Amino acid sequence: MRKNPRPSFSLSKARAHWHPRTHAKYDSISDTRWTSSKFIARPLSNKWAGKFQGVLAISPSRLIVAAGSHLYSYLFGVPNKPLDSPPVYFEGQASFHDHLDCAQNITALTFIEDGGSDSCLDVAFEDGSIDRVQLPAQSSASQGHLSIKRHKLQSLPRNDFLESFSVQSDTILALSSTGYARLSTLSGDTSNTIELKKRSWISHLCLASSMPYAAFGTCSSTPLTIHPILDGGQLSSQPTAILHTPKSSASDLIPFDQFSVSAVYGLSQAPLDSPLGSSPQILVSGWYDGQVRIYDLRSSSSSSVRPPLSSTTDPTTRATIAVHRPVLSLADRWCYEPIYAVAAGGGSAAHIAAGTARHSVVSFWDVRQPATGWSVHAPGNDSSPVYSIILESSRFFGVTQSRPFVYDFVNLFTFFFDL
Repeated sequence: MRKNPRPSFSLSKARAHWHPRTHAKYDSISDTRWTSSKFIARPLSNKWAGKFQGVLAISPSRLIVAAGSHLYSYLFGVPNKPLDSPPVYFEGQASFHDHLDCAQNITALTFIEDGGSDSCLDVAFEDGSIDRVQLPAQSSASQGHLSIKRHKLQSLPRNDFLESFSVQSDTILALSSTGYARLSTLSGDTSNTIELKKRSWISHLCLASSMPYAAFGTCSSTPLTIHPILDGGQLSSQPTAILHTPKSSASDLIPFDQFSVSAVYGLSQAPLDSPLGSSPQILVSGWYDGQVRIYDLRSSSSSSVRPPLSSTTDPTTRATIAVHRPVLSLADRWCYEPIYAVAAGGGSAAHIAAGTARHSVVSFWDVRQPATGWSVHAPGNDSSPVYSIILESSRFFGVTQSRPFVYDFVNLFTFFFDL
C-alpha cells in the first residue's frame, strides 16, 4: 500500500490519520464496489441560476468549482469513523463580477504550487485576462462569502482566452482557443510561446517522462500532437509525434491527406499504478467521434510522416514525425456523443471515465475488461455536457451546465454534503 498509493486528493487528510490496515480495508471496499458498479450519486449544490461551462480544480484540501464568474469552494475533512467516507463541506463562494457579465466568465483554472497551503489558483477569463487568486485561510469564510486577493498576470497574444491549464511542479502550460501555447515558470522567470495555428481545446504537460513533452488536443487533421520540451525548458514549435488513427495502414510514409479532420477535447495521464503500466508516456484522450483512445508513446507499432513542404523549408532537413496508433480504444456502443473530458483512476487504478456531450452522461470502463463498460446519468439528468471531471480511487467528481456532483463508491448509505 505504501509503495502503490491510490490517487485520492479528497482522501489525503483522512489517510494521514488512518492505520495501514484501514487503508487496505477502505481500498478493498472501493475496488469491490467499482467491480459491481455500486455507488451513491449526489449533487454538490442546488441548480445554478443560469447555464455555464463549469470547470473543476482539486488539491489535497479543496475542490474548486468555477461557473460563470463565480468560484465555489468545498473543503475535505476527516471522518468520525475509519471506514466512513471523508466528509466534504461547502466552504463558500467568491464572485469576480457583480453581474453575470459574459466577458468575466471563467474558462480555465488550476491550483499552483504554494508551499502546501493549497490556496493559490490561476484563473482565466473569457475576455483573455488571467488572475492569480489567493484564497483565504480555511474555515475563514463569512456567511458563505470568500474574501480573495487577486492580481493580474500577463495575457497571451491578442488577449485570446484560455481553454486549458496544465501544471507540474513549478511549470505551467497555458493554451488559448486559437492555438497559442505558453510554457512558463510560476515565478515568470522563463517563458516561451508557440503558435499551433488551429482551434485548440486541451493541453497536457508531462515533465516526469524521460523525454518531457506537451500534448495538445485541437480540431484539425492532426488533432493530437506531441511537442517535446527541449533543454533549457523551451517548448518546441514542431511536433515529434502525431497520435491518430490514419485511414491508411501502410507502414511507409503516410501523406497528410490520409488523415481525416477530427477533434480531441479531453486528455489525461494514467495513474502510475494502473494496469496500463507505470509510465508517464501513457496518454488517455477523448475524441469528437465518441471514442476514448489510449496511446503508449513507447509503442513500436507506429509509422512516420513528413510535414508538408513550405517555401521556407529545406527539403533535405525535414524531419519525419512518428505516427502512433492507439493501443486501446473504448466506446459506449449506445452513445456516440463527443467526449468532452476524460480521467483515469478508480478501483485498482484500472478505470477510465469520460464525460459526454449530451444528457449529462458519464461512461466508465475497466481497462482489464474493456468490452464491458457502463454509463450513468449525472444527478439531476441535466440536458447538458459533462464539461470537467476528476477521478480518484473511490470518488468521481463532475460538473454540468447546472451543478457539480459526486459519485462515492465506499459510503453508500450516508449523505455528507451540505446543500
